[in-house]
Amino acid sequence: MIDTLRNKEFLYFSISAFAMTAAMALVCLYTGLPPAVVCISGGLAVTVLFTIYTHRRYKSIARLNDYLQRLAHGEKALDIRDNAEGELSILKNEIYKVTIAQAEQAETLSRDKLELANALADISHQLKTPLTAIGVMVDLLSDENLTDEKRQEFVDNIRASQNRMEWLVLTLLKMARLDAGAVELKPEPVLLSKLVERALLPLQIPIELKEQNVTVTGNDASVACNPEWTAEALSNIIKNAVENTPMNGHIRVEYGVNPLYTYITVRDGGPGVDKADLPYLFKRFYRGKNASRESAGIGLSMSLAVMRKQNGDIEVTNDNGGVFTLKFFRTAKSDKSVTESFTE
Repeated sequence: MIDTLRNKEFLYFSISAFAMTAAMALVCLYTGLPPAVVCISGGLAVTVLFTIYTHRRYKSIARLNDYLQRLAHGEKALDIRDNAEGELSILKNEIYKVTIAQAEQAETLSRDKLELANALADISHQLKTPLTAIGVMVDLLSDENLTDEKRQEFVDNIRASQNRMEWLVLTLLKMARLDAGAVELKPEPVLLSKLVERALLPLQIPIELKEQNVTVTGNDASVACNPEWTAEALSNIIKNAVENTPMNGHIRVEYGVNPLYTYITVRDGGPGVDKADLPYLFKRFYRGKNASRESAGIGLSMSLAVMRKQNGDIEVTNDNGGVFTLKFFRTAKSDKSVTESFTE
């Protein structure tokens, strides 16, 4: 009942009807007019009053209808909010909220479409380079006068381009699964040394080809994470270090624990990360100024996505080269589960 009395339209109509009834009663009392005449006059007056209020209500509804029609034809949301208590005021506010939400969703969808178009263009560009290289090598292999040494070189180049395409496609598929939330990263206790060992395994050949030296040091500890995905995230970081470290260069991997988090740090022997690139380094398909020719710009993005899905993060600094630190933030729950798993 209180909410009804706070309704502006109902309150105005009730006060007007009461005032009109009181006025007609006074007229009947002081003029001596027949009650029938007074009742008929009062009924007519209330009817006129009701018609006036109904007309005003319909005008408000017509304005709302016009507003919705304008929205349907693509016009941006107009501010129709009303701070009054009536049903129409409440309806205006709710319609405004819905239209604002739809406008934000439309803007997000438009932005997503643009990002998808850019991503497809980047993917096409990434695939075009090795495909072109394979086409050129195949044409060269058709030369009958080609020496065995050159033929083997071209075959190796084709295989390298094929491996690059395979890595790119697989990484994109994994990122799509992460984006869609189709991956459940179940944590389990694993030693930092085992994560590093697993991450380095697929990179032995490129490290040997560039005759690089990899040093692994640290105080071993356990961390609760998904071993497979975390090792791949770390592998992408080390792969980035391999690409940015010159021939005969030195890559350092260090791990340990501090009061805030467990960490794995990868320090490359390259020129470091340009300051202008730092805000965009983990943006998908972004390639920094000092990026190597082999870089596709998706490995770092995937690594960050994996770490953040596990209450972690990646920090980048410069210190005689690029320094990437994978941080596994410690919580009482995770520490307890890791301790119990290793003591059972």
